Amino acid sequence: MSFERYQDLVKALCEEVGIGDAQTAIERGAVEVGGYEVLVMHMASDEQAMYLNFNMGIARAGRTLRLFHFMLQSNTTVYAQDQAQLGVNPDTGGLLLIVRVPMTDELDGRALADTLVHYSEHGRYWRDTMYSTADEMYDGPSHAHFLWMRA
Repeated sequence: MSFERYQDLVKALCEEVGIGDAQTAIERGAVEVGGYEVLVMHMASDEQAMYLNFNMGIARAGRTLRLFHFMLQSNTTVYAQDQAQLGVNPDTGGLLLIVRVPMTDELDGRALADTLVHYSEHGRYWRDTMYSTADEMYDGPSHAHFLWMRA
């Protein structure tokens, strides 16, 4: 798997969703899906995968530590079996839903588009929940109350 495979997948994705200028998407490393600008990346240190980063915005003042605590709990209890993680953009402080997508032979433009739609729904739920949930709800995972969290 290589950077060429990554480029072919981004081109196939653009064709699938009707983005006419795939080369610009590759150069920018971003596509727009479900109201999110999704950074589409390939890392030399992980040749067999591509990464999708959904930006969920910046936490409001006073909530950052609670959100980081909650993201850590979510990563270890909910997303441990998945290819997704919640994280922070070190440049902007924005909250990210980070998805690692293995570039298997079965992955094509349609499957990649479905993956983007799936995780944009996750991202929308997490973004809405993280910004509107009362602080007491963040104590739920430490008490094994996961009902309000969707994975």
